[in-house]
Amino acid sequence: MSFSIHGLAVSRGIAIGRAVLVASSRADVAHYFIEADQAEQEVQRIRLARDAVMEEISRVQRELPSDAPAELAALLDVHLMLLQDEQLSAGVKHWIVERHYNAEWAITTQYEVLARQFDEMQDPYLRERKADLEQVVERLLRGLKGAASPVQQTASRRAPQGELLGDSMDVPLVLVAHDLSPADMLQFKQSLFVGFATDVGGRTSHTAIVARSMDIPAVVGARSASALIEQDDWVIIDGDAGVLIVDPSPIILAEYGFKQRQAELERERLNRLRHTPALTLDGQKIELLANIEMPGDTAAAVQAGAVGVGLFRSEFLFMGRGGQLPDENEQYLAYRAAVEGMQGLPVTIRTVDIGADKPLDRSTRSSDDHLNPALGLRAIRWSLADPPMFLTQLRAILRAAAHGPIHLLVPMLAHAREIRQTLSLIDHARAQLDNKGQVHGLVKLGAMIEVPAAALHLGPFLQHFDFLSIGTNDLIQYTLAIDRADEAVAHLYDPLHPAVLRLLADTIAQCRAHGRPVSVCGEMAGDPAMTRLLLGLGLRSFSMHPAQLLLVKQQVLRADAGKLQAWARRVVESEDPVTALQAG
Repeated sequence: MSFSIHGLAVSRGIAIGRAVLVASSRADVAHYFIEADQAEQEVQRIRLARDAVMEEISRVQRELPSDAPAELAALLDVHLMLLQDEQLSAGVKHWIVERHYNAEWAITTQYEVLARQFDEMQDPYLRERKADLEQVVERLLRGLKGAASPVQQTASRRAPQGELLGDSMDVPLVLVAHDLSPADMLQFKQSLFVGFATDVGGRTSHTAIVARSMDIPAVVGARSASALIEQDDWVIIDGDAGVLIVDPSPIILAEYGFKQRQAELERERLNRLRHTPALTLDGQKIELLANIEMPGDTAAAVQAGAVGVGLFRSEFLFMGRGGQLPDENEQYLAYRAAVEGMQGLPVTIRTVDIGADKPLDRSTRSSDDHLNPALGLRAIRWSLADPPMFLTQLRAILRAAAHGPIHLLVPMLAHAREIRQTLSLIDHARAQLDNKGQVHGLVKLGAMIEVPAAALHLGPFLQHFDFLSIGTNDLIQYTLAIDRADEAVAHLYDPLHPAVLRLLADTIAQCRAHGRPVSVCGEMAGDPAMTRLLLGLGLRSFSMHPAQLLLVKQQVLRADAGKLQAWARRVVESEDPVTALQAG
């Protein structure tokens, strides 16, 4: 029977496909697709892990003391029976062979299928055996850690859908999970999924941000989606309305199929603007830049008509590596690839911004590490706390600058002493390269304005930096004391709050008065509903996901920036900016 689940719309469009569930209780399990000819290797890993676990249980049985409770021996028998259960083994093999899941993913997927069957049993004793099944699965997963996958190294090399799954498996897939880390999102970036949904998250959580960069429909904060949706359910993801429709009727499928076709026609119309200069009706030249996560994203930026990269989130090079940080040469090659990919256009590289909803490594993250990660050791604080790591990144960026124009952007600065420490380390990195005789280039230095303290005390920033970039995502979060990744308070996240608008307007005005270039690189920059307001406030540089660029350009081409100034001032000064915005 069809039903709907409501969440937050974070990435536009319609996706229709079969559900692929990532089990929340085993969030640290690796999930990746394998090639068809690697299936037998993964099945063999399962066999080896199962045999090892069975031997371990059998050894425990043999060594049980004579006075051990009879229930304990019976429990071990149950675990052995479950390990040999045909439904478990056949199901796991099905997900590997038919869907090309890696072994760990296949086990957790089949566990979810069987767990639902246990939940539906009438007999309380049988229902409680689900706990035994979970323990067996955990044992198997631990066993697999000792049987490392020979194909994991190739998992990131995605094949086209037809090549990977074969002609018999051309059904589109949508990903449903409790949550996805940014590293997960990067892993799935070149995969087969046409859309995704998560139980948690907000509109500006980094899961949502990466979804927009992938330009696929997404809904987050859908609360119970991963519990209500089952493997292989047909699901419609309406990224415009923030709705999931499960097991839709033929009439609803037809309706959403029509919406998909209309969206494609609209995209084709927008594509005609790619080579049109971004000029307002009154002749103001507007700089439209792209935000990227990895060097390969430059192709989409160039394709969309970006005139440069306004934000390269370098932290994505550091994630999902088991705590092993990239060395100087690996980073240098990545930054150089981005520069070369932009074909002479400037690339703004933000130094590593680890923390909050971007943990360095999922497996090492602990809720006890920091009581409030968003207010803890993150971004420049993390870099300054580890000078050797920071110097490594700075040397790599400076070396890459020899190959093309690079702007170096520092996140989350708030104190004058942080500015002094940062500039000193940049000078030290240059001196280290000079001492080694390594070639490096000049970079423009910029700072992100994303802490209210920085917006309220711009003097040191205007004195020491060549340009400023307003990170509206964090500026809004910190101004309103809202965790932007928490769906419980996501509805309070408000870019049009009067306090936020005044900080934004004042920052832009001061930068213009001092002749300092300023851009907005947060999600506001890529929201077409905000374009006219930002133009009216004097903003002339927008940085956004490539997928949003043509929509914003369309608004720029229709706007008269000069005539918008008085209206924008009224919006900022209004006690009800939403109404004032709509009135304009």
